[in-house]
Amino acid sequence: MKTAAAAAALLLLVTSCSSEPDLPHRELPPVGAVFDYQIGGAYQPDVPVKIVVRDRSKTPDGRRYNICYLNALQTQPEGMEGGLNWWRDNHADLLVKKKNGEPAIDDEWNEGILDISSDDKRARILEIQKKWIKGCKQSLFKGVEPDNLDSYTRSDGAFDLNATKEFMKGFVRYAHEQGLAVAQKNTAELGTAGKREIGFDFAITEECQVNDECGRYAEAFGDNFIQIEYTDDAFQKACADRGGRVSVIRRDRNVVPYGHGDYVYEVCPPRV
Repeated sequence: MKTAAAAAALLLLVTSCSSEPDLPHRELPPVGAVFDYQIGGAYQPDVPVKIVVRDRSKTPDGRRYNICYLNALQTQPEGMEGGLNWWRDNHADLLVKKKNGEPAIDDEWNEGILDISSDDKRARILEIQKKWIKGCKQSLFKGVEPDNLDSYTRSDGAFDLNATKEFMKGFVRYAHEQGLAVAQKNTAELGTAGKREIGFDFAITEECQVNDECGRYAEAFGDNFIQIEYTDDAFQKACADRGGRVSVIRRDRNVVPYGHGDYVYEVCPPRV
């Protein structure tokens, strides 16, 4: 039997939880639906495609569930607000610097790394990105994919995974306030904390089959994750393991648009 004190404490807990402001409805992507990853350039998807990811600068496909890609922890492509030179000119102190004072660079993609090492810097970077997140909503995207959650591994010790968690809590909270679902991009080392602590709604993974990480996303999100593989062997194994339950595709590594000579796109065959 509950004591009066315990009952009062329970009532206080319920009251404090229910007093939080209601968030707008957000729609999650359909689980296991056919998916296309178009961050390298937009094109007309195949008829069966139900989910499309495009860069925030592109127009979403009005007949499908659209996810807005933006680079949360590194610089955007040059020519856009948020490119490396834009940060240098406007917010140079928010870039991770090398010992010689030059910005640290992710050499694979030639992107600068944003410095989220302090509360002040995290708040200032998020304030800049709020405009981009809101732009995703105004363009009628339903979800957002913040990329490079693993930038701490390239920051030369400037910040760690805990700083990433703190930054993304604010990012996810603001996106939810706009009615957008938010994907955890890669970063299997978050475990269940991505959903439980940060608030991610689903996940988008690259090469979880190759890296033997798919089970960690399943533990956090069930079947509500999207799996991208870049080699045929991994793709075939992924289809055998979870095709039809989870959205699984094969793409070329540069995710070039349809018509490009390097274009690759495959979906798992229907299960019989």
